[in-house]
Amino acid sequence: MKNKRFQPLKKGLLLLSLGTSLACTRHGPSSFRSIPVVPGVSKSLADFRIAQLSQIGYDLHLILPARKDEPVQASEVISFHLKSTGQPVQLDFKESADKLRQVKVNQQAVPVEHTQEHLIIPAQYLKKGENRVEIDFIAGNLSLNRQQDFLYTLLVPDRARTVFPCFDQPSLKATFTLTLTIPEDWKAIANAPLQDSVLTAGQKTYRFQKSDLIPTYLFSFAAGKFDHLAQTANGRTMHFLHRETDKEKLAQSVAPIFQIHADALQFMEQYTGLKYPFQKFDFVSIPDFQYGGMEHVGAIQYKASTLFLDEGATQDQKISRSSLISHETAHMWFGDLVTMEWFNDVWMKEVFANFMADKITQVAVANSNYDLKFVVDHLPAAYGVDRTAGANPIRQQLDNLQDAGSMYGNIIYHKAPVMMRQLERLMGEEAFRKGLQQYLKQYAYGNATWPDLIKILDDLTPADLQAWNQVWVNEPGRPQFDYSLKFENNAISELTLRQKGEDGSTRFWPQSFEIALVYPNRIQELTVNMNQAEVTLPQAVGQEKPQFVLFDVTGQGYGVFPVDAQMLSGLYGLKNPVARASAYINLYENMQNGRSVSPQQLLDFYRSGLSRETEELNVKLITGQLSDIFWRFLPAAQRPVLAPQLEQELWTAMERATAGNVKKLLFKTYQSIALSAAAQNRLYQIWEKEQAPAGIKLSEDDYTSLALALAVRDYQNSPQILARQMARIPNPDRKKRLQFMLPALSGDAKERDAFFASLKKEENREVESWVLSALGYLHHPLRAATSEKYLKESLELLAEIQLTGDIFFPASWLSATFGSYQSAAAAATVRTFLEANPEYNPKLKGKILQAADGVFRAEKLVQQAK
Repeated sequence: MKNKRFQPLKKGLLLLSLGTSLACTRHGPSSFRSIPVVPGVSKSLADFRIAQLSQIGYDLHLILPARKDEPVQASEVISFHLKSTGQPVQLDFKESADKLRQVKVNQQAVPVEHTQEHLIIPAQYLKKGENRVEIDFIAGNLSLNRQQDFLYTLLVPDRARTVFPCFDQPSLKATFTLTLTIPEDWKAIANAPLQDSVLTAGQKTYRFQKSDLIPTYLFSFAAGKFDHLAQTANGRTMHFLHRETDKEKLAQSVAPIFQIHADALQFMEQYTGLKYPFQKFDFVSIPDFQYGGMEHVGAIQYKASTLFLDEGATQDQKISRSSLISHETAHMWFGDLVTMEWFNDVWMKEVFANFMADKITQVAVANSNYDLKFVVDHLPAAYGVDRTAGANPIRQQLDNLQDAGSMYGNIIYHKAPVMMRQLERLMGEEAFRKGLQQYLKQYAYGNATWPDLIKILDDLTPADLQAWNQVWVNEPGRPQFDYSLKFENNAISELTLRQKGEDGSTRFWPQSFEIALVYPNRIQELTVNMNQAEVTLPQAVGQEKPQFVLFDVTGQGYGVFPVDAQMLSGLYGLKNPVARASAYINLYENMQNGRSVSPQQLLDFYRSGLSRETEELNVKLITGQLSDIFWRFLPAAQRPVLAPQLEQELWTAMERATAGNVKKLLFKTYQSIALSAAAQNRLYQIWEKEQAPAGIKLSEDDYTSLALALAVRDYQNSPQILARQMARIPNPDRKKRLQFMLPALSGDAKERDAFFASLKKEENREVESWVLSALGYLHHPLRAATSEKYLKESLELLAEIQLTGDIFFPASWLSATFGSYQSAAAAATVRTFLEANPEYNPKLKGKILQAADGVFRAEKLVQQAK
């Protein structure tokens, strides 16, 4: 019998409280008065337009010049059906009015009225039924991502309005008929199939067919000097544009790239019961793309470095590539076929894309451990936000789409999949799958909300999804667990688990997970149904007294689980790699909280396991934590004392390792912590001779990384090393990246000062991945003494960066800036800034608190270690 809290709901009861609002399609036009004109896209404007507008179509023509600094001439025809007249229609256009050259409404020229990021179409020119708006304009550059010989649009979440006038909200799906005029030697890809092309006077005009019904954020094209590949699998021809020049990477990568896409499509069709729902399925790789990928219908975009791997790629890199491709493919159903109604539910498309990607990768990649990958990918990333004072819930309030970018982050990408796996476990796999299939069929080519989905799932389970949803989805934070264990005659007489909010609240998170009683030659797993704040496990009574209790051994639980000092001596002997990974994560989280284990103790524990842990993903996990402890949680004065011994331990473990991927991970950690002259000389010899340690394959990117590691250490002749590495790189895109980073790597503090000052200009932040890589070196712990002065100005730039950067850039800017500091002065800079700005944008304040959390914890832990 189910616990009383999980008795069936009265169907439909209290579902309204699951979200901030239900579908705005319920509103009628009579419920609206005058809609104010304000920057962005307000919720009231979005509600008004969805009630008034339908049958929207865009016919766009853009002329893309070869020169980056020349304007993009454009014209468009917007057609739409208007339900009733009497109010003006607001088109979104976040550009200056002087870019609007002419506007016609229903074949009548009208004055250009542009205010507060909107082109206003006065009511007197509109009519009930079909309307047609013709606009000649210069396209906005902000989201065209123009490079020297290519460009690409990236319009999520509300960036379409920065390029062309439109109704830029996800609930107004439309068709797009695109015409591109481009230089003769360029190629292009868009959402719809190519209809025809015409060559005239050194230019080429591509006319694409009418697209499927999509929201503005999914409209996309890429054009430039690309190479084209095509393959057919399962009866579908897929086209691929890329700029990769490395022959080895092409030889190693092209076949897997096409195959993973084909496998992912096949899996999604089988799981959902729906055939691929759009006209075509093509993709393009972008050098230094802002994200891992973006799910544009018919024209998926990827970061090139994630797709193209060489012979030395680790298993983790291969799994990550599969996961990324699977994620973007799953979006074709979750997000593209069924789209959230408002961006407060953006997490829905991301959670299902991740959830499905995990399932696909489980069957698509040989020797992949699904449960292990799930634990290592999701738990540390989610905890990294949920442990902070700036933690946000999965589902957040959103009043205006101009703030939609702040919805993104590790909570929706990594906590939400844990939540969804718990929901699947609560309902059962088949009931859960049935609910998702019903959801996709019911809302295909339309929009839906989280309450819409919960209503469907609620009909398929007796569980109280209302109470479950409130703490998991609508509130931030995580639980902290404790337990008590009693014995009689060397056997367990009582085992009780307790949970509360990490913030001290009495909240509890309904969830199921496993614990293990660990004995010298075996473990006994017990399932915990933690459906209340305190649970006693009757199945534990009578069990032999264990050496220690291990929590969350299958990695499906969520929270700060207790760790037993006894486990440090027996952990490496556990056979299950998932149990070990979960334990490593629990140890690290307890260390962060100053609970049970100190940074020095955990560092020593990981040092003892460098040759004992052989599972690649686990080696990646513990070496990452080891490096983090070394640079952030140890007093700076201890590093040079410890480094020679730790370097030798890593090198010895690398030589003893039998798997090439494990060897490479250990070598990369050696490179990360190398401080002694001997270690740096060894790295230089490897770089100079391009001769990797035995059993390791190093790529061009690896040798560039080595050169950068030497430069940030001010190794002798660093400028010459960087110049030689530049000469070794044949690919022009990678050359430009290194050229951009050189000032941040300079041994001259004045040159670094000038580089940071240059970032205050928007044009110097255009390629965000370059900026973030440079910031990582600018703020490296070895440069902290001279770079700490940048922290205050970095915070002062944040509001501007949110307006001009893409959705991940503000948070990434903060993480790259604060990620290595441990001083009281750095912590004080953050506190002083927040105190001086009490009315600061709350969502940006949350991002600051998330990024600075490590500084606050390091300040405390380092002081304790002195």
